[in-house]
Amino acid sequence: MSLDYELIKKTAAGYQKDLTAFLRAMISHPSESCDEKAVAECIKAEMDKLGFDKTEFDGLGNVIGWMGEGDKIIAIDSHIDTVGIGNIDNWEKDPYEGYETDEIIYGRGGSDQEGGMASAVYGAKIMKELGLIPDGYKIMVVGSVQEEDCDGMCWQYIVNKYFDGPEDARNRIEFVISTEPTDGGIYRGHRGRMEIRVDVKGVSCHGSAPERGDNAIYKMADIIDEVRQLNNNGCDDSTQINGLVKMLDPRFNPDHYEDARFLGRGTCAVSQIFYTSPSRCAVADSCAISIDRRMTAGETWDSCLDEIRDLPAVRKYGDDVKVSMYMYDRPSYTGEVYETEAYFPTWINRENAAHVKALVEAHHALYGDERIGAPSAMSTRTGRPLTDKWTFSTNGVSIQGRYGIPCVGFGPGAESQAHAPNEITWKQDLVTCAALYAAAINLYPEQEKTGDVSQFRAGKTDNDIK
Repeated sequence: MSLDYELIKKTAAGYQKDLTAFLRAMISHPSESCDEKAVAECIKAEMDKLGFDKTEFDGLGNVIGWMGEGDKIIAIDSHIDTVGIGNIDNWEKDPYEGYETDEIIYGRGGSDQEGGMASAVYGAKIMKELGLIPDGYKIMVVGSVQEEDCDGMCWQYIVNKYFDGPEDARNRIEFVISTEPTDGGIYRGHRGRMEIRVDVKGVSCHGSAPERGDNAIYKMADIIDEVRQLNNNGCDDSTQINGLVKMLDPRFNPDHYEDARFLGRGTCAVSQIFYTSPSRCAVADSCAISIDRRMTAGETWDSCLDEIRDLPAVRKYGDDVKVSMYMYDRPSYTGEVYETEAYFPTWINRENAAHVKALVEAHHALYGDERIGAPSAMSTRTGRPLTDKWTFSTNGVSIQGRYGIPCVGFGPGAESQAHAPNEITWKQDLVTCAALYAAAINLYPEQEKTGDVSQFRAGKTDNDIK
């Protein structure tokens, strides 16, 4: 099919007011994880208004819209939940009412990531309007839930409950476009992550004679210091604990150090601390911490657990310490519970993978070979390559990391706006992304598709999660 790129751009630009109104409507509905019902209904109503061939909710509450009649599926995913607002005093305006200027839209969720939902819905509308859905294909636009709580769990549900398991999903879905914010770039992967818990046992006693007890907080303090060393130390063997930067060194990561250098080093940070004690006048008899662990290429879920278990302080306290991985089981807004582990696998696409090339070629044809954006956004974009990676994590951890379904990212907004007070996104980005989605579908070189598009994929654990 010969594409009229100027017509695609003109059509997308003509929908800027509609895109803006739709995004502001979504922002007006507070939609933290497990409370997305109002925004999901808002999205379905917009899809219905725009003439989607079919709209529906699955059991978890994901909203799904369909365009086209073919058997092969190209999906566009946007998570529709947001984080909370934090300290309201840090916001200049109401985060759910906000404002707009000629250039930006203000409010919680604009960049992360309801702006992507707006572009996806109108991108599919443009495809239908201009006759751009290829023969044999249909477009699946997904507004997914609970991503902020548990990245990719929504797509675990889609793969295993909506489709008939991973093999069926891989056979039917050609690829997925993630609309997470990409700062004007096309993203082909990101680090993985996992949530680790460390529990320490102690023995309580009266605080007037602390030597009679065994203070769990003091024991945990030793462990916390070593977790910090694990993140901050170098890897020149000058310290007892080599830091996580070691995975960029071929001595420690001979098979994947180049991929790790592309993604960036892994990190670990203590994110929460808990304790039990009979009173403020007693020694604590237990203490626990949560560790946010970001994983680069070459690291696995069990290597990360073993790394904590091998810390000198953890070995010192022996059976009084338990290191484990969190499980997630919060009910969705429909009441559905899909229990899964808090492990989110690392993934990288090959740069020459067919689905990556489709987006790159669409960008070249529509906008050239460099990142573009509104003037106020270009300070963070200038000089960065067009094809890049995310710093944070996305639903791609399940789509490609867990199940090997090809995934690639291009979405409106900036990573720096995610979870920040006074969040904004750019109107031009909404138009740019809608146009690119419409063009890229027709530039997908299906004949170049290969069996394994992954350059690196950490894969699943041994747990049998259905």
